Amino acid sequence: MTLKEQLNNAMKAAMKARDNLRLSAVRMVLAAVKNREIDSRTELDDLAVTEVITSLTKQRRESIRMYREGNRLELAEKEELELAVLLEFLPVQLSPEEIDHLVRQVILETGAQGARDMGRVMKAAAPLTTGKADGKVVSDTVRRLLA
Repeated sequence: MTLKEQLNNAMKAAMKARDNLRLSAVRMVLAAVKNREIDSRTELDDLAVTEVITSLTKQRRESIRMYREGNRLELAEKEELELAVLLEFLPVQLSPEEIDHLVRQVILETGAQGARDMGRVMKAAAPLTTGKADGKVVSDTVRRLLA
């Protein structure tokens, strides 16, 4: 079953269960996928749908941070609940230890020596972490290990 089919099934289940939060989160993902398909004029595969969901999770995390800084806890809570729904459709997220190990392997494979090689390491690590880890966490890990 493709990721889009899973999203459609989740939308139908949320409608039947009258789970408005879950329904709105899934509809938001489907709308973003549809917009990306219209922009690219092709049907998205699972990898592209995963990228869309990843960008939406990144937006949610940023919104949560901003709402907390602005002392808008009720809005931050709503965003956290939406984030939890989005994470259900992504592959299992890598732990910080797994990211650290993966980045160390990539550094060894690429022969990176210092901070100037960060782009090369990120380019090699990106396909291994797409959808499984936040890009900011990966880049922070690369920066720390190359320093």
